[in-house]
Amino acid sequence: MSIEILVLYYSRHGSVEALARQVCRGVESVSGAAACLRTVPPVSAQTGPRLPEVPSEGPPYATTEDLERCSGLVLGSPTRFGNMAAPMKYFLDGTGSLWLGGALSGKPAGVFTSTSSLHGGQETTLITMALPLLHHGMLLVGVPYSESALSRTRTGGTPYGASHLAPTPEASQPDEDETAIARALGVRISRIAIALAAAGNHP
Repeated sequence: MSIEILVLYYSRHGSVEALARQVCRGVESVSGAAACLRTVPPVSAQTGPRLPEVPSEGPPYATTEDLERCSGLVLGSPTRFGNMAAPMKYFLDGTGSLWLGGALSGKPAGVFTSTSSLHGGQETTLITMALPLLHHGMLLVGVPYSESALSRTRTGGTPYGASHLAPTPEASQPDEDETAIARALGVRISRIAIALAAAGNHP
């Protein structure tokens, strides 16, 4: 049995992308799980989404088919005033047809973020990112305190999801504890997706 976990993110300066790649490593460490890394295009208040056919570099843009196909979702965005960035919100706002058909209902999901200041809204961003996933009927997965890095970290990492503190553009790579928490989130969602599939609750 093989399941696919969609790791979907938006990143402006690279710190959220770096965290996304650690989530993918956690997914790939679970036998029978594969990570599908996708991003979303930037948007402008004046022009809407800027949508070249493919990104100039990095992973492809996500489609609704990616969401339908996956067995689990891990969603990542930088914080913007305590909430997800506009490009991710714009993408999620376009998933009404999936909501209407229940395409994501019953699938496990988690969230991750990055901020430039220690109290810059990590937890509120994670919680507000979870709200549309609840509307889709997804099963929210956090990070338990049995993950020892959660008690050690002095930068990012919360029980609501993985996070990273990047005070400068040069500090885009997560530290050891942030990395461990991001990978743990990928592992948990993969194992839950596999268990659900084995029980016949989801493809």
